[in-house]
Amino acid sequence: MTIKIKTPEEIEKMRVAGRLAAEVLEMIEPHVKPGVTTNELNQICHDYIVNEQKAIPAPLNYHGFPKSICTSINQVVCHGIPNDKKMKNGDIINIDITVIKDGYHGDTSKMFYVGDVAPHAQRLCEVTRECMLKGIELVKPGARLGDIGEVIQKYAESMHYSVVREYCGHGIGSEFHEDPQVLHYGKAGTGDELKEGMIFTIEPMINAGKRQVKLNKRDGWTVETSDRRLSAQWEHTVLVTADGYEILTLRNEEKSA
Repeated sequence: MTIKIKTPEEIEKMRVAGRLAAEVLEMIEPHVKPGVTTNELNQICHDYIVNEQKAIPAPLNYHGFPKSICTSINQVVCHGIPNDKKMKNGDIINIDITVIKDGYHGDTSKMFYVGDVAPHAQRLCEVTRECMLKGIELVKPGARLGDIGEVIQKYAESMHYSVVREYCGHGIGSEFHEDPQVLHYGKAGTGDELKEGMIFTIEPMINAGKRQVKLNKRDGWTVETSDRRLSAQWEHTVLVTADGYEILTLRNEEKSA
């Protein structure tokens, strides 16, 4: 497999798809509160993507995934399937959005607080966001994927957290998942060299306890921490530019930060 360098036309389409994905996360925020089910969140997002954005929710029917978004609560690491269970005060939830517009994908996720969240859970979410940002800051031509992995792993572990290794970031474009794989652990100076025009996601999954995870055998999708401790994740789609990077899924709240 080769890493695809995007053309200017493809990059422009990726900008559009990325912006749409970011707008879904902005739109859903007021709906994330105690008593709401993740199925309700899924329906709101689905309708918005299809009817308002005239786009396609990429997860729906992807390798058999049954919903339009992923909702991963508390100890769920990733790929949580929306259901009829009500969210409760104190939950943390990752909502992962991928939209397809004009044949190109925009992929992003963030953590939301459901009501009043304990300080230790807030700290995990905030450190995970910082892990992602530290990885993004190293993106430029000539850097290596291992540089991103090392800075994320070192920072997470310095905060006494662990990095999930079974799931990683990925190239993205006309395909949902392309090369390269973007590991969130590793050694600086190793891995593929970054080149202008590459687009990939950086999406660290950070656990409060041990790094080990387990797949739910019943649904074949839901991934949870083995020790049932909390997990958090943030994700952006990133373009390698001539002199650095551009975040294609930046939300308005981040532009003013």
